[in-house]
Amino acid sequence: MEKDWKIYTKTGDKGETSLIGGTRVPKYHDRIEAYGTVDELISYIGLIRDQKIDSHIQQILIEIQDRLMTCASILATDCDDCKVKIPEMYDSDIEMLEVEIDEMEKDLPPLTSFILPGGHTTVSFCHIARNVCRRAERNSIKVQEQFKHSEKVIQYLNRLSDYLFVLSRKLTADLYAKEIPWKPRVS
Repeated sequence: MEKDWKIYTKTGDKGETSLIGGTRVPKYHDRIEAYGTVDELISYIGLIRDQKIDSHIQQILIEIQDRLMTCASILATDCDDCKVKIPEMYDSDIEMLEVEIDEMEKDLPPLTSFILPGGHTTVSFCHIARNVCRRAERNSIKVQEQFKHSEKVIQYLNRLSDYLFVLSRKLTADLYAKEIPWKPRVS
């Protein structure tokens, strides 16, 4: 940071906040909901990262948190020619998740039904993060319909939810937890 940041500014005391670019919006604005949910997801990813898991996964989760900060910045931006440089998302960010998914799936049994979340606290954290990720994706789609700048964000969040599901399965195996398939009651 170039200058000292003051934690409290008092500019939001009346229920508004500023987007990147200076536009003031209510704190319940669609963009705030979108990047606020991404921020929530970043915290859940941190919770997973803090568990006793493989160091490679921990490093990938740090990269994911970094990309999610980029996603939040994009969702918070309301200017075409901002005075500040906004980070960007790339196809390679999405491809990295796909490579990780494919690598984890090599050692997992084929999926034959939905899985009931749980079996180990760390696995449950993955499922919670996956659900928050899906909400972030839905909120970002709403922003995309209005502002047309978050296409890569939506793609990234979509793939990230897949990654988190596969990660939950991998950690189930790594932690010797039991994966419980959902068996619908039908007559």
